[in-house]
Amino acid sequence: MSALEAGAKIIKIFPCGSVGGAKHIKALRAPFPDIRLVPTGGVNLSNAAEYLAAGAFALGVGADLVDLVALRKNESSKIIDMAKTLLDTVRLARANKS
Repeated sequence: MSALEAGAKIIKIFPCGSVGGAKHIKALRAPFPDIRLVPTGGVNLSNAAEYLAAGAFALGVGADLVDLVALRKNESSKIIDMAKTLLDTVRLARANKS
């Protein structure tokens, strides 16, 4: 509520995974239906669509997107492939929501 009162247009929810994940986003959307929530912390390829279905405006994905072994081996193609897969997941989830 403080963020809204201060004029925030988008609110980051961190760490979202440890406070209920997509269920937490859905619960927050009930009293705040017009708020733009961005869950971070615990968002990954396997639950991205669930967060969007729960009403997330966008997703913050960090460590769960980057394969540290691939990063250390300078295998950027693996990281790029994971990012592309995430984008495809988001596109599909948004298309199904429409």
